[in-house]
Amino acid sequence: MTYSIVARCPRTGEYGVGIATYSPNVGIRCPVVVPQRGAASIQAVANPLLLPIARRLMESSLSARKIVDELLSSDPYPQSRQIIVVDVYGHAHGHTGERNPAWCGHHLGEGYAVAGNVLAGAGVVQAMASAFEASETEPLAERLMRAVEAGRDAGGQPEGQNSSALMVYGEHPFPLVDLRVDLHDAPEAELRRLWDWFRPMVPYYVQRAQTPSVPRWWQWRMDHVPGWVARHLGKG
Repeated sequence: MTYSIVARCPRTGEYGVGIATYSPNVGIRCPVVVPQRGAASIQAVANPLLLPIARRLMESSLSARKIVDELLSSDPYPQSRQIIVVDVYGHAHGHTGERNPAWCGHHLGEGYAVAGNVLAGAGVVQAMASAFEASETEPLAERLMRAVEAGRDAGGQPEGQNSSALMVYGEHPFPLVDLRVDLHDAPEAELRRLWDWFRPMVPYYVQRAQTPSVPRWWQWRMDHVPGWVARHLGKG
C-alpha cells in the first residue's frame, strides 16, 4: 500500500528515494540508497531482509535489471513484491508482482522509476512522473518531494497515507537528506514542512562534518537563512 519514486540526478550524481504509504514507519522498511551507486524501493508486502541484498548488489555496480532479477531470485514470494531500482549507469528497472493489489504498476523514465500499489488509479503514478520531469532544475530532494505530493494530489491511496520518507545521498557516505514521518494524519504535508526547514541546512551539515569549528546550527541559520528570528533560539 505504497507509492514511491527512485531517481538519480544527472547533474550532481545524487541518488534518492521519495515514498509514502498507509502503513507506519515506511522509511525504515522500503528505501535503500548507496552513494554514487544506486537507489531502490522494495515495497507492497515489504521485506526488509532484501534491503541488505539490494545494497550489496548496487555496491557491485550491477545493472538495474540484474539487481531486480537477483532480488526476485532471493525471495520466496516475488509475486507479492514491488521493486524499483535506478543503477550506477542511471538506468531504471522495476517489477510489480501479480499478487500486488489494484491499482498497481510502475513507470520507468530516464534516470528514475515510479511505482505504487493499492492506488486510486494509474493517474497517481503518471502524476508523480510528470511532476518529477517538470522540475529538472530543482535539487533532487525537491524533485522527489514534488513527486510524492503529486501522487497524493492525484488520489494517493483510497485509505489515505500515514507515513512518508525522503532520502538523498551525494558523494559522501552519510545522507544529505534523511527525513521521515513515521505516523501522521497528513504525512506528505509534514514531510514538506520538515524538508522546507531542512533544505537550507544541507550545506551546513556537510560543512560541519568536515570543519567542526563552524558555528552552531542556529547561528549559521541566522546568518544564511532570510527570515530566521531570535525567538527560534534554543528550539531543538
